[in-house]
Amino acid sequence: MAFRIITADERLSAAENKTSLAIFGPPGVGKTTLLKTLPAEETVCLDLEAGMKSVQDWRGDSIPVRSFTDFRDLAVLIGGHDPAQHPKSWYGAEYHAWLQQQYLGTGIEDFLARKRIVFVDSITDLTRQAMAYARQQPEAFSERTGKPDVRGAYGLLGREVIQALKHLQHARGKTVIFVGVLEKVTDEFGATTWQPQMEGTKAGRELPGIVDQVVSMQLFGRDAKGDWTLDETSAERRLVCRSGNPWGLPAKDRSGRLDVTEPPDLGALIAKIDGRAPAHTTTPS
Repeated sequence: MAFRIITADERLSAAENKTSLAIFGPPGVGKTTLLKTLPAEETVCLDLEAGMKSVQDWRGDSIPVRSFTDFRDLAVLIGGHDPAQHPKSWYGAEYHAWLQQQYLGTGIEDFLARKRIVFVDSITDLTRQAMAYARQQPEAFSERTGKPDVRGAYGLLGREVIQALKHLQHARGKTVIFVGVLEKVTDEFGATTWQPQMEGTKAGRELPGIVDQVVSMQLFGRDAKGDWTLDETSAERRLVCRSGNPWGLPAKDRSGRLDVTEPPDLGALIAKIDGRAPAHTTTPS
């Protein structure tokens, strides 16, 4: 393998600038409508939810995805082959070459190459599709009895989803945005927490370590002092971007450039993360 040195100028250039985000919010908060804040000509939506009704007037392109194997093939076409994988594996050089032959003349590779931003809606549905796939694989059945093995299915689910997410995250020059459902969980003692809604636990546990940014989208109001306060009855949407926020929402800012909350504008948010917009602290945040 030939090593490639990326200079500071290259890294800061628009061609090399990329990031990866996971955005979670409760159903109906308007996660999919964030597409409207992205440059339509540079964005493709991988639609796993069949949920484009809310953005039917968006001028960008989308690809319906109805199975995990289709999603995995798209990840390979977008990210190319992984040199660390066996050539005959799903992410290896031979399978990538085979896929290229299958889609030769369709224009799909050129189309995907032109798109700088990949919007995956949603990672919640991706894990459901992956579970349907995993239940049909040999690992999901006991070698001794031949009966379904739930632990085997969940183990395969976690491995497959994590590998697909990592492969997309490594795609050169691509900003990848994973959108998912955020659910409120109340335990037997009445304590409330917010957590991503996914099949299995592995993907949800490892996702924050894969992506650069974790963002929660919620509804907010103002208190008597004018500060933001979580209010599920309000109509004001905000993106919560920092860990340790007052509302206990999942968040992580690896860039160090974001405020505790930001307006629901992904184009502006990505520009700020990449250093193409001034980082400043607003009061209140």
